[in-house]
Amino acid sequence: MVIDLHVHTAFSDGTQTPSELISEASMEGIDVVGLTDHDTTAGWTLAEDAARVYGLGLVRGMEISCRYEGISVHLLSYLHDPYDTGLAEVVQETRRARLDRTHLIIERLAEDYPIDMDAVLSVSGEDATIGRPHIADALVAAGVVESRTEAFSSILSSQGKYHVSLPTIDPITAIGLIREAGGVSVFAHPRAAMRGRVVPDSAMTEFIAAGLDGLEVDHRDNPPQEREAMRRLAHEHDLIVTGSSDYHGTGKPNRLGEHVTSDHMLAKLLERAASRPGGVDYIQG
Repeated sequence: MVIDLHVHTAFSDGTQTPSELISEASMEGIDVVGLTDHDTTAGWTLAEDAARVYGLGLVRGMEISCRYEGISVHLLSYLHDPYDTGLAEVVQETRRARLDRTHLIIERLAEDYPIDMDAVLSVSGEDATIGRPHIADALVAAGVVESRTEAFSSILSSQGKYHVSLPTIDPITAIGLIREAGGVSVFAHPRAAMRGRVVPDSAMTEFIAAGLDGLEVDHRDNPPQEREAMRRLAHEHDLIVTGSSDYHGTGKPNRLGEHVTSDHMLAKLLERAASRPGGVDYIQG
């Protein structure tokens, strides 16, 4: 099977509806998709309906924004209960914080560029988790830059004068909340140095001790020389190893299925989820 466990729709910062995404995945020969929009599960129902129509397996998930000692960390939560109070409250607070940050960034940008909140909302999907990618899209629409990639490498750089940090939960707390909600936690693109600072090895040890379930090893933002070390670490601690595209439609150059997860590791993920009460089921293709 071709298994891609990290994709996004317009409910966060992708550019397609869940139905459009599932349709494209089917045409590209993907057998199983993991829907992991940022800090929201709003696209789950539409994705489930589409997966049943196209006969694709669907692992319902979410990408949770965290911060460890000032370093951005993203956790993928798979098959958790979307109504679990602890996790749902944290995610809702993060969505509010994202919106507040967006307003602050726009205020700074407006001094130099033709952009306002209406411009950002006009390029975001309905009920989307508003964030920096939508600001980038607004800059593209205004003709300031040619792509999201250009926006993030220049105007929206975390080192630039318009940057505003996002206040978020720490990863160790998030790992516990995911487990309590019946979910499985995987550290997304853990060695993506091109995105900024990465956590030290000591932090990785802390996450594993806290109950981290897996590492997203095969991802375009993890340097190839780092992947084997992560694979060895995962083997040493009996962690799940995933590979994913982190597909965002036209929002990023990433392509569906450019990195994939093995059948064995998907089975391991499903087995671990089944051992925890309260989560949701895998949608069988």
